[in-house]
Parts: sequence; structure tokens; C-alpha cells
Amino acid sequence: MATYDGIFEALGLEDWCGSSASSAPMSMSDLVAQSSGDGGGEQQVSLWDTPFPSLDALNDACAAMPQSRDVTKGLEQGFLSIKDSLKVVLDPVTQPLSWMLDGALYGMLATPWWIVIPALLLVVWLVSRSAALVTFVGVSLAGLAFIDQYDYAMQTLSIIFVCAFLCVLIGVPIGILMSRSDSMRRMTTPVLDMLQTLPPFVYLIPLIFLFSVTESKLFGIAIILYAIVPVIRLTDLGIRLVDKDVIEAADAFGMSQRQKLFGVQIPLALPTIMAGVNQTIMMSLAMVVIASLVSAPGLGVLVLRGIRNLELGVGLVAGLGIVLLAVILDRVTKSALQRINSVQQH
Repeated sequence: MATYDGIFEALGLEDWCGSSASSAPMSMSDLVAQSSGDGGGEQQVSLWDTPFPSLDALNDACAAMPQSRDVTKGLEQGFLSIKDSLKVVLDPVTQPLSWMLDGALYGMLATPWWIVIPALLLVVWLVSRSAALVTFVGVSLAGLAFIDQYDYAMQTLSIIFVCAFLCVLIGVPIGILMSRSDSMRRMTTPVLDMLQTLPPFVYLIPLIFLFSVTESKLFGIAIILYAIVPVIRLTDLGIRLVDKDVIEAADAFGMSQRQKLFGVQIPLALPTIMAGVNQTIMMSLAMVVIASLVSAPGLGVLVLRGIRNLELGVGLVAGLGIVLLAVILDRVTKSALQRINSVQQH
């Protein structure tokens, strides 16, 4: 006798309970219990062990009640029923992302190393004006190339450059709109909270059903959704923290809203915005490694290979490469932030 049989008997629902059964597929645990004969006998349940009246517990007493598997099956069927319509809308919108990622990957690998590495070092010098940082970056890239991880490292950097650029391109305007409109902030904050709290693997689940694993936008969208939150939040915060006296002075000089935004608010908020860019780049790197599960190229592939094949050395060396890239990206963006702060102070 099931725990909650008495409830349905008291309500006079015996006929309804016996009229139909759940159409959900049997879970693995139920299948194992049934095959081993554990689920066949009646057991007396004590008050201490009384289960919560969940769907599965109620289904044990009344077969017409849905199971938790019915809920997950219904959600899956609902998503699959609108999948084709979503693809019609999303495919043309997201196709440029595939082109950008494929172009960046091809360009980075097709260009000889003796052009790519000096070009990267030149960018680092222009951003930081630090010979020590340029030397560190050069030695790190040379070390990765020396252990034959140059191609993987360049693939990872290509993906990060494209996705971080798009995060900034999309995120900064959204942050500006949030800072200028409280209603926009109220509508956007729950979405950002959801994106920030979802586990990274959850981003991949619907995208796998929407796009082919051969399409670069599959992992590109996941990276952007995961990494865009910091730059939006910190852009909004930076502009809202601009001193009110400065805004009043700008109003006294007769500045328009556009002039105040680009001439006063954004320059003063730039250190905070750059901190958001730094966090976005770091989160992009973290997601690139996870996205190797869905065909994202780069050092994450080597980490995944080390896990799958139990190749300890491959996984550790690839992990060291990821650490070096993380340190490089972090130091370069922080050096750029320090230069911005020093310029503003002088």
C-alpha cells in the first residue's frame, strides 16, 4: 500500500486513479528496481520515513497523477516543438558570429608565427608601455610554441578576442541604457541575475539542440551569454557613480545629454568599465575551456583529451598554458586600467 492511498480514497478518486497511467518513460532507478524485484512488495512506511508528497510519491498511490518525468518530458517536447521556428529567427541573426569566429581562427593560424607574435607584443606595448610585461608575454608565447601548443593557444586567443569584443560592443550600450533609465535597469537586472547564476554547462544544453556542433556560433553564443554580465553591470555602476557635482557643472555649462555622456560620464567611468572588461575576458577564457565539450577548439581540447584518455601530462601542460593565457590577459587589461587612471589623475 502506497503512503498516500488514503488521501485519494478519502476524496473518492479511486476510479479516476485507476483510469489512466503516466506516459513518461521509466527512470533508470525505477527500471533497476523493477528488474531486481525491489519495487514489487508492499512496505510499511513509518511516520519518520514518510516521503514528501511529491509527484512521484503521489503517483505511487494514484497512477493518474503525473510523475516528475512527465514534467521534464513535457519541457523537452515543448522546446523541440518550437526549435524549428527559433532556428528560422536565430540562424540569420547569429550567422555573422560564425563568420567572425571562423575568420579569426583561420587568420590567426594562417598567419606565420613570426608575424603574429610580434604583432601581439606590439599591441601589449601600446596598451601598457611596460617593457617588463612585453618581455613576460613574449617569453610565455615562446614557451607555449616550444612545447607545440602554439596553434591551440592562438585558437583560444582568437575565440576570446572575438567574444570579448562582442561582449563589450553589446554590453556597454546596455549598461549605458541601464544607467540612464531605472525602468530599464529593473527589467534587465533579473536577466543578468539569471545569466550570472546559471551553471556554465546549462548554457550549452539548449544550444546543442538549436545548432550543429560544426557551427562556431554554438560555443560563441554560450561564451557571450556567460561573459557579458560583468561589463554590463560595471558600465551601469561606473556611470551611476560619477560625482553629481560634476554632472551639475556640466549642466551649468549647457552640455547636452550626448555631450555629458561622451565628454564627462564615460571618461570618468572608464576605470570601472575597464574592470568589467577585465572580468569579461577572464570569464570568456573560463567558458572557452568548458565549450571544448561542444567542439570549441583551443587548449580546452587538450584538457578534455587528458580527462578522457587519462593522460595526466597532456592535461597538466594544457592547464599550465591556460594559466599563462589567463595571466597574460589579466596583466594586460590591468596595465591598461592603470594607464587610464594615471592619465586621469594628471
